[in-house]
Amino acid sequence: MTPVQPILLTGATGFLGSHIARRLVADGSPVVALKRPTSDLSRLAPVRAKLALFDWDGADPGAVFRAHPDIGAVVHTATCYGRAGETAHAVAQANTLFPLALLEAAAARGVPLFVNTDTALPGGMNPYALSKRHFAEWGRHFTARRAIRFVNVRMQHVFGPGDDPSKFTAHVIQSCVTGVPGLDLTPGGQERDFIYIDDAVAAFRLLLKTAGGLPDWFQEFDLGMGRAVSIRAFAEAVKRATGAATELRFGALPYRDGEVMRCEADPAALRRLGWEWHTSLEAGIRKTIEMEKAACAS
Repeated sequence: MTPVQPILLTGATGFLGSHIARRLVADGSPVVALKRPTSDLSRLAPVRAKLALFDWDGADPGAVFRAHPDIGAVVHTATCYGRAGETAHAVAQANTLFPLALLEAAAARGVPLFVNTDTALPGGMNPYALSKRHFAEWGRHFTARRAIRFVNVRMQHVFGPGDDPSKFTAHVIQSCVTGVPGLDLTPGGQERDFIYIDDAVAAFRLLLKTAGGLPDWFQEFDLGMGRAVSIRAFAEAVKRATGAATELRFGALPYRDGEVMRCEADPAALRRLGWEWHTSLEAGIRKTIEMEKAACAS
């Protein structure tokens, strides 16, 4: 039997990356987790002993491929949203230059596949979205040279237990679970395509199995349920599910400059490969609330 080649995973200590890591380990896939020396490994606690951890200081992107010459694919989930006051340069460094160095090193070593986590937001919205769009274009450049296959996953609003509290979905859920008196929100008219984490991970898992056989070197997939729901409706559903007395103060905050009012996936390309979501928005909210309550009680 041919040995299963390791998958290099960036962002493994983050929300999406840690869920992908746990799923791949459960599948029996070897995983090399590329991380900073100071990364918090708490999200990886259940599978840490089964991962090959590789500390990268940014100096030599080829080092991980020399240490693990049999890597068969790269899954890139690491990102910087710019929510902590990072400069535009820092955001571009994290979202464009770092993965570009990794992509170039992977192509030079003959790694056949690079799966990139992109955003569905338009590039002109903010430095985060712009830097993600720039890197996707670099991926297209490398595939034009037939250097490596590049799969670009345009993520909608993934949510679930253990997410970063700075994100809207996690902030609303954790606020209602803990029973804060009031929550300041925008008017809530923005419509977003929310997708539960397990369904998002299933898409990455499927792409790793099928992308190598796809006809085009550059492939792009929308990842979402294909149905937009207003921010207001999401927050109200969370409040109902928790039974919280939290006052949802819609309109207390203004819309952001350049706010995108509707964002919805077209998951037809993923469906042609056999993917489908299985967790409804309501079920995903309930699952997340249950796990957040358990975490608060422990």
